[in-house]
Amino acid sequence: MKKYFPVPAAAAVTALTLALTLTGCSQEAPADDPRDGALSHIHGLGARGDTLYVATHDGVHTPDATGRPVRVGDRRDDFMGFTITPTGTFLASGHPAPGAGGPADLGLVESTDSGLTWRERSLGGEVDFHSLDTAPDSTVYGYDSANGLLRVSPDGVTWEDRAALRALDIAVSPAAPGTVLATTETGVARSTDGGRTFAAAEGPLLSYVSWGAPDALFGVDPSGVLFRGTDTGPGAGIRWARVSAVPGGAPQALTAVDARRLLAATQDGVYESRDGGRTFERRVTVTSGSDGH
Repeated sequence: MKKYFPVPAAAAVTALTLALTLTGCSQEAPADDPRDGALSHIHGLGARGDTLYVATHDGVHTPDATGRPVRVGDRRDDFMGFTITPTGTFLASGHPAPGAGGPADLGLVESTDSGLTWRERSLGGEVDFHSLDTAPDSTVYGYDSANGLLRVSPDGVTWEDRAALRALDIAVSPAAPGTVLATTETGVARSTDGGRTFAAAEGPLLSYVSWGAPDALFGVDPSGVLFRGTDTGPGAGIRWARVSAVPGGAPQALTAVDARRLLAATQDGVYESRDGGRTFERRVTVTSGSDGH
């Protein structure tokens, strides 16, 4: 029997908030200027060792010793989807910087030097992935927001179209490559066949999910409440337990590095936890964009 997380009375409001987020993809937002010591419009987070990387509307940034964000490399693209693979390769998608020329959608781009340089991997001019993740066997999963479609590639070059769904974020199990989660406006949808089909969404209404290790599944709801998930196996679903509230309000991104280290971007900062999400320390200041993102 499946176990369902009790949905609070405010679920309708939360679902509406998530639904509005699902529709948001602004290419006209103002560029971030790290000279003012703050970022906005954050779309992804990652880490290599102790170095934090923040993917934004204006390229990838990393904080210096004082916490001031510094752009990595010269690319100022709007990286809507971003992930760092277990081998250290950066994968991203989105839109080119204003005036950069080329097609409106980047497709899948990759960097093998921690964001200093990028090259097109596939689907240039065809796809804008808003969420990217990789399985233990290096399979790449991307959520094509424009077409409402999950796309899967064994090598980042050839792609297969899988389930059609309306989602904000995806996460792939590090232990079972065919298990995929997607956050939707009715709950967390789960697939056990590599995203070909999804069971009906259930559990808390989460904006972002991240599965950093077999024992490191985390999700954050639209108000910033952090949950930890336990996969109870096929047919039993995910059991979610509240951990804490991430400081700074509504989330913009979430990455679980491992069972203890989490990265979360909210409306006023990029925060890091080293104790499984119980406490957070602000690493970078964030200013909310005029569109609320």
